[in-house]
Amino acid sequence: MSPRNRFRPFCSERCQMIDLGTWASGDYKVEGSTTPADNEHHDDLKKRRLLN
Repeated sequence: MSPRNRFRPFCSERCQMIDLGTWASGDYKVEGSTTPADNEHHDDLKKRRLLN
């Protein structure tokens, strides 16, 4: 934390809170693929079948 700008890398507390809210709402996303169910461990698949 810098004495000049305690909200660094943001310009202000308001900007910091806006960014946090954007992350929390899920508006920021990291591109990538989801893990298909067939890549799951066979024990996890068995548990899922038993629970459903």
